[in-house]
Amino acid sequence: MSPKRTDYISWDRYFMGVALLSAERSKDPNTQVGACIVNRKNRIVGIGYNGFPHGVSDDEFPWEASDVFVESKYPYVVHAEPNAILNANAPVEDCVIYVTLFPCHECVKLIIQSGIREIVYLSDKYNNTESDIAAKRMLDAAGVKYRKIPSFQIEIKDEI
Repeated sequence: MSPKRTDYISWDRYFMGVALLSAERSKDPNTQVGACIVNRKNRIVGIGYNGFPHGVSDDEFPWEASDVFVESKYPYVVHAEPNAILNANAPVEDCVIYVTLFPCHECVKLIIQSGIREIVYLSDKYNNTESDIAAKRMLDAAGVKYRKIPSFQIEIKDEI
């Protein structure tokens, strides 16, 4: 009998890979973010990416940043984390959310309120901004864990 394969990916890489793949659905030309929510049994219960709400045409609303708030993407885009929470097919309480970019303070409020217990993230691009400081302060106060995993690449083999 041959031994089992040992070069399989970890759960962290697997679920972050799903988040990265979800981010590829985003039409945002500058920042594509994906999220994957996983329960204690390592089952995916929700996925999401940043984009406009259902019924809001992504051809009629702006995708760029602007000094004029209503002429920018910011009031219209739903972030990956709330999309994953809203798309969940099971309760998200006590789950882990894998997200390609550390959540903003607004998303952190929803993560805490939904009962998610841990955030695993890939990029901390906005580290030490006011939003980031507020987000981490709330997470610490609520006892929600967060941890960064190292960047990685997934190789898709053409042979099975």
